[in-house]
Amino acid sequence: MFKKKSALIFYLSNMKIYIVSGLGADFKVLERLKFPEKYEIVFIDWLIPEQNEEFSSYVSRMASKINGNESFCLLGYSFGGIMVQEINKIKPAEKVVILGSIKSDKEKSKLIRAGEITKIPKFLPVTFFNDKTTRVYGVVRKMFDTQNPKVLQYFRVKDPYYLKWSIEKISEWKFDENPNVIQVLGDRDIVFPIKNSKPDFIVKGGTHLFPATKYNEVSKILGDIFE
Repeated sequence: MFKKKSALIFYLSNMKIYIVSGLGADFKVLERLKFPEKYEIVFIDWLIPEQNEEFSSYVSRMASKINGNESFCLLGYSFGGIMVQEINKIKPAEKVVILGSIKSDKEKSKLIRAGEITKIPKFLPVTFFNDKTTRVYGVVRKMFDTQNPKVLQYFRVKDPYYLKWSIEKISEWKFDENPNVIQVLGDRDIVFPIKNSKPDFIVKGGTHLFPATKYNEVSKILGDIFE
């Protein structure tokens, strides 16, 4: 199990796996995953975007936490999967693994694509994302797992501007698939439906929260990937 520190977690080898969690989520959604002991696990916390910050600038700030002078791997969950693919363009990794995420904009769901076309996320007021409103709970439940009443325990980064900015960037995201990216999807994920993708690994019965709810199966997959 992970014990959170802002930077280094284990000192096990020279090969690090840098991990970025999902939209609004900290390490908790991934804390029960197990990795081969030869790796050092490093979590990269989400930054709060600067006002009207360009996505490329934000990616560079996230990537600055990575030592590009040594070999490393990247793993991202959900929006973190998008982020690590962008980071990989700046600082190439030995392996890039995405959990519950997409490899290109062609894999977007109809809901996300509708946001891209209508620009609705851009016009939503920041106050919409205030965590004291019941609307946010409904949105989060729909995005993560409608059947899981404990979903908000994983939803930790609640800065309204960060949430609005992130949803805008997800809807606007354009990316050509990198065939070297390793994709793991749940077959019941409604955020990034499996029908839109050709994942390398499928987690049976996995909703968008599969890293937390199917951690044994995911840990086995990660053991095979990072053997």
